[in-house]
Amino acid sequence: MKKNFLYHVLFILIISFVIMITFYSFSFAGYPKLVNKILKAFENIKSYLVAIATPVAAVAIASGFLMQKFSFGDEEKIRSGKKLIRTSIVSYAFILALDLVINLIQTLIE
Repeated sequence: MKKNFLYHVLFILIISFVIMITFYSFSFAGYPKLVNKILKAFENIKSYLVAIATPVAAVAIASGFLMQKFSFGDEEKIRSGKKLIRTSIVSYAFILALDLVINLIQTLIE
């Protein structure tokens, strides 16, 4: 009996939250100035992070290649270089994919 009651309360809270989010911009005619400033600040931070991620990934890949090249046959350094290259490529791809997903969500919201 209590579980059923908790499910109903949770369902009502979720529905009311979705309705509040859906009709917020219609009922209040836009965002307040503080919210606009915060949103612009987050957009600037996101663009800076994407701009910084490109040279950082390039340096990581270059250092991985150099680590492999100058390992002089040491298997551990070769393995570390390959791992550094792989993780930097995957991390950079993740950052770019995350940027694309955020832009997609922003276009769907607006």
